[in-house]
Amino acid sequence: MPKVTMPQLGESVAEGTIGKWLKQVGEHVDKYEPIVEVITDKVNAEVPSPFAGTLTAILVQEGETVPNNAEIAEIDGEGAAASNGSAPSGAGATSTRAEVAPVAAEADGPAGSDERPAPAPAAAVAQPPAAARHDSADFEGRLTPAVRRLAREHDIDLALLTGTGHAGRITREDILTYVEAQRTGSAPAAPAATSAPPALPAAGSAPRPVAAAPVSMAADSLKPQTPMRKAIAAQMTRALSVPVAYTLVEVDMSAVIARREAAKAEYQAREGMNLSFVAFVTKATVEALRANPDLNGHYTEEGHWRRKAINVGVAVAVEDGLVVPVIRDADSLSIHGLNRAINESAARARAGKLRLDDVSGGTFTVDNTGWTGSILTQPIINVPEVAILTMEAIVRRPVVVDAGSGEAIAIRPMMNMVLGFDHRATDGAQAGRFMADVRRWLESVGPETPIW
Repeated sequence: MPKVTMPQLGESVAEGTIGKWLKQVGEHVDKYEPIVEVITDKVNAEVPSPFAGTLTAILVQEGETVPNNAEIAEIDGEGAAASNGSAPSGAGATSTRAEVAPVAAEADGPAGSDERPAPAPAAAVAQPPAAARHDSADFEGRLTPAVRRLAREHDIDLALLTGTGHAGRITREDILTYVEAQRTGSAPAAPAATSAPPALPAAGSAPRPVAAAPVSMAADSLKPQTPMRKAIAAQMTRALSVPVAYTLVEVDMSAVIARREAAKAEYQAREGMNLSFVAFVTKATVEALRANPDLNGHYTEEGHWRRKAINVGVAVAVEDGLVVPVIRDADSLSIHGLNRAINESAARARAGKLRLDDVSGGTFTVDNTGWTGSILTQPIINVPEVAILTMEAIVRRPVVVDAGSGEAIAIRPMMNMVLGFDHRATDGAQAGRFMADVRRWLESVGPETPIW
């Protein structure tokens, strides 16, 4: 019987996790029609059928992880499955390796656990008021890909849910709350009914003491492990086996801020987007990588591979996870080119539209941890890369400056930058030179520094 095998979903990816079967045993599939969603630490991808036929066997269940080229399904190439569900007789089409159709990277996927709680009887779950319900068809277009998949995973009618997100949008937490209510037989919290305002006390009467509201302790709840979180956990576990050292520098961002402010209005009018600090830092990074090529590469058991292309990954936070879209040939781009590429890849990541190629081939990673207000982070290397750079929050603080006739204390917008590096591939001296080059570039920005 012809087999479908686990494809290799990108460079350095050795295994994949079955997220969800899109076809079931006995169903007909067309050639190139997606039959299964596979999750790796890089991205989610739908694997299409290499030929037309009938899916006769699923060999790997949802949530299971298998290596590349492992057999995951059987398809009868003749397209005729036995009526009793058993595999038909006769030879099928020649087995081929499944081709990968790059699709959206999900912020979340279906729960990876094989054990799923049986839903409680419908009568045990209170329904939300009719006015608070939503039409599934109307709401489908407003859901994130992660929420849609989670709803399909638990076979939930979206009309039964009350959205707590912006403008009544249904969120992942709304679905998990509903699932938990079904499991325990308790009713999910319904929106408070509108009531008339309390009557004011009569004139001259003493105000009634107001009793303190009882403190309610929420019950413990399990947040199901998603395929994305499993993939992140596996990648982080591999990364922590690497001997990482850290170095930190302070950067005076006065020059960058001045250049950005001077160009902001023209840039916004011309390009229709904001000019971010991340673009300046990425530009400084690629210039420093040119001078320090050992930090632009991958470490393997065979040795340290120094990569010719400078492909910078920029970490992007998505719903319940993190992805790292890659800006290819970043050293060939201007500040504007980097800014546009970063904005576009971040938008695709948050919309769940990343392709496999968007997250593959990175040689160095920049992480903007400063947007959270962080001033010091110990980043985890995106193995097999050998270094990662964080940009922390820009904070105004007193520093000692050269006042011409002597030293003085002045207020400057300072930013910490932390480099985590694989000590097998490089050493502190080279890491220090790299960081000095990054700082020197940022502090030397001037009115003549080109944006385009």
